[in-house]
Amino acid sequence: MQESKRQKQIGQLLQKELSDIFQRHGFNVVDGGMISISAVRVTPDLLEARVYLSMFQIKDNHEMINRIKEQMGVIKRDLGNRVGKQLRRIPELTLFLDDTLDYVFKMEELFRKINDDDAGKENK
Repeated sequence: MQESKRQKQIGQLLQKELSDIFQRHGFNVVDGGMISISAVRVTPDLLEARVYLSMFQIKDNHEMINRIKEQMGVIKRDLGNRVGKQLRRIPELTLFLDDTLDYVFKMEELFRKINDDDAGKENK
């Protein structure tokens, strides 16, 4: 289903503000890895938001999501202080792992292997 203009606007606003909150709380750089918010999708009633987290060089992604969930009360309070004037109710945040980056690295590795195999066959 297509997102409405309002849903996209609210999603972009939440993404921007959550990225700033993550930076202030130190979630963007953890244990030598990086976390970024790749997208925020909002339901048509604007009461729920799916927050997609992209993690780079994080050893245990699910453990990191659990650590962020433990801080969700503080994150949601800060978000409410920032967007309270634009929204009547702060959406319920649900965190999801965005594995697009992992998929890209796997595809690049496969293409590299294919090219290496082709180069090896040409040399014979």
